Amino acid sequence: MADTTKALEVHGGWRDVPAAGRAAGGRTGRALRMRVCAGLLALVVLAALVVPPLLPLDPQAVDLAAKLQPPSPAHPFGTDEVGRDLLLRCVHGLRVSLLVGVVAALAASVLGTAVGALAGALGGWADRAVMRVVDLFSSVPHLLLGIFVVAMFRPGVWPVIVSVALTHWLSTARIVRAEVLSLRSRPYLDAALTGGASRRRVMVRHLLPAVLPQAGLAAVLMVPHAIWHESALSFLGLGLPAHEASLGIMANAARGSLLAGAWWPTLFPGLFLIVPTLAVAGLAGAWRERINPRRRSELML
Repeated sequence: MADTTKALEVHGGWRDVPAAGRAAGGRTGRALRMRVCAGLLALVVLAALVVPPLLPLDPQAVDLAAKLQPPSPAHPFGTDEVGRDLLLRCVHGLRVSLLVGVVAALAASVLGTAVGALAGALGGWADRAVMRVVDLFSSVPHLLLGIFVVAMFRPGVWPVIVSVALTHWLSTARIVRAEVLSLRSRPYLDAALTGGASRRRVMVRHLLPAVLPQAGLAAVLMVPHAIWHESALSFLGLGLPAHEASLGIMANAARGSLLAGAWWPTLFPGLFLIVPTLAVAGLAGAWRERINPRRRSELML
């Protein structure tokens, strides 16, 4: 007992033991969460890549004789109200959702990073003017602004991507601007400017590399939000054409089937929405805890 007490005194006392245990437990939990989320995301991506070649069928093929069949070996996810295979349609809808989510998140992050870095680096009236524009766009709900953008084009994937990108760059701009403002007070930047470096060189060589981790985290957090945004637009009939395989369109069409007692047309498209969302959000949360351990991870909506 005396040896234990002495060892604890040497290593910082009794209070450090629970803190060290919590830190080790936090690292273990974060690693386990990252493995589980990475495994789920890998399964989702593998299904999107492998299932269509293995089932070379038309996801739009109608078979009224096989409508609303429950899950079976012939149709693992069952069929919808017009006899189309739900597994194949869910996978094709997942591919559309992942395409929209990744491309829109990247486009919004690039736009938000450029605007935020420019506003933070310039400062003064330019910073205030840019942030007032950001506040103006933030005052309009994302979905309402997205509906307005999509309504100007014909239904399709690219109008949805443009809609999501133009409505989701605001939070990235705020994050990058705040990071740039905190970096501007660093002594090495003053030394670079005093030494004759131009503002453009300081921004490209010093500011942008420093804010890229936060911008990358914002892009990853934006992917599940973009997926749900696309599904919401498609659910409302404003995203993809009604005959295309989209998770939002399938959820909308399954409302009548659910009232008729068929649960599978609602369950499986919902799972294909929820699983990749939780997987990406979990990975992003673990990444955020790793680069900034003092703050709890939260989904940026």
